[in-house]
Amino acid sequence: MANSKFYRNFQLFWHYFIGVGAIFGGLMMIISPAGADWGMGPLLGYMQVLPWPEIFFSNFIFPGICLLIVNGLTNAVAIVLIYKRHRYAPEVSMSCGIILMLWIIVQFIIFPLNFMSTIYFIFGGIQTLFGYLWGKSLDGDN
Repeated sequence: MANSKFYRNFQLFWHYFIGVGAIFGGLMMIISPAGADWGMGPLLGYMQVLPWPEIFFSNFIFPGICLLIVNGLTNAVAIVLIYKRHRYAPEVSMSCGIILMLWIIVQFIIFPLNFMSTIYFIFGGIQTLFGYLWGKSLDGDN
């Protein structure tokens, strides 16, 4: 039981860290869609290789909405499930890590290699691993 409590609290930290960051990041992209206020304007050029760049990637509104939904909302749901001690909280927690790693893989394809994307890929791996370990620790409690 002690291990499962550690994993639960560890995962709460990661969900708050990643989820709140994604929510604020997504809102920042929507509020300042050109990216100039936060130094990301030049990244719009890299996104012009994506499908329908003139519709979805002429500014950061669409990527901001995606960030809010894909990483912000999923981590918020995981937080709620953890507090409710839902039986699928470890699996949802692990899924959030996988989603984050997939998000970062897309960034690796679009943008030049950078520290921030690399470290968030590692964070996603940690979130995935500890979600798995948490689920396993609960299996041992039964």
